[in-house]
Amino acid sequence: MSHETGDCLFCRIRDGEVPSTKVYEDEQVIAFKDINPKAPLHVLIVPRKHIATINDITEADAGLAGHLFLVAKQVAADAGYGDIGYQVQMNCLKGGGQVIFHIHLHLLAGGRSGPLLPAG
Repeated sequence: MSHETGDCLFCRIRDGEVPSTKVYEDEQVIAFKDINPKAPLHVLIVPRKHIATINDITEADAGLAGHLFLVAKQVAADAGYGDIGYQVQMNCLKGGGQVIFHIHLHLLAGGRSGPLLPAG
């Protein structure tokens, strides 16, 4: 299943067409603050490569998928939550809570105990 990249919000953010508050970027990913945060720290970690859903990840993307989590660890540590704790979540398809069809991790910290995002 592939979704069109033409009007992808995250591709437009990646390309600088839509402003964001970036907290991290490298050659593979960008990370920026969510505009509708669900916790004191709510960062979206987005690969530069457009991959619509978890179902579209291939073996060739395994390194990129792992890199998303390494970036989440780094961003959490940089924000002071590395030793306190944080959550990382990725949704898949509408039934799983995915709204923007470009894979991304939600990094959340500083909220109440328990899940910060509702299950799908």
